[in-house]
Amino acid sequence: MRETPRSASVRVVAHTCDDCSSLAYELCASGGLLFIRRTDRSGDQPKIRETERLPHARMRSLWTELLLGRVR
Repeated sequence: MRETPRSASVRVVAHTCDDCSSLAYELCASGGLLFIRRTDRSGDQPKIRETERLPHARMRSLWTELLLGRVR
């Protein structure tokens, strides 16, 4: 079975530096909601995980907590 994309289009709103670490985070927008995409490039193949889609106010606070190192 083929993987079905969750969103037709995604816009990256903000991101962390992927040159400094094998982990990179992107704050993404799609369908009026925001989510965080985590890309781990430490292995042979990149591993990509995404959070649930949340309204702007809730995800922006989570993004700030991530940048401050309070969540992972």
